[in-house]
Amino acid sequence: MDRRRNRKHSNNWNNQKRNNEQSRENKQKSFQFNKALYEDQDAERQRLAAIQDVKAREIICPKCGQPITDIASAIADKTTGQPLHFDCVLNQVKQSEPTGENEKVAYIGQGRFAVLQYENIRDQRHFTIKKIIEWENREEQSQWREELSGLYSKIN
Repeated sequence: MDRRRNRKHSNNWNNQKRNNEQSRENKQKSFQFNKALYEDQDAERQRLAAIQDVKAREIICPKCGQPITDIASAIADKTTGQPLHFDCVLNQVKQSEPTGENEKVAYIGQGRFAVLQYENIRDQRHFTIKKIIEWENREEQSQWREELSGLYSKIN
């Protein structure tokens, strides 16, 4: 009977010791995380202030003359590299590209548009790309886009 009690007491003590060690490790990790967090807070505040500064600038779309409120969704002009409203570019591409029945112009990413042909216009899951329209040059990045991407994608 005494052996069982001693074994049970020993197991409880070992469990307590293990829990204390884990608790110490967790506190150490938390301290290191908080230290890094506080050191980076000043840099983060500066980055957020720079983003707000860029967003506060009034940038006028050369196509329509209206301010661009969401610079992140703007597309660079082919000739000047200046930001344009996404919708202004989409409308220009739609006007310049004739579409037939069951066809539609859509943005497909990376500064490209395409004329899509649907088997059934109501089922837009199945389509064929009929033509790709390169709008933005992939090798050249506009100065305004470089500034914006530099502010948003800081990797430490």
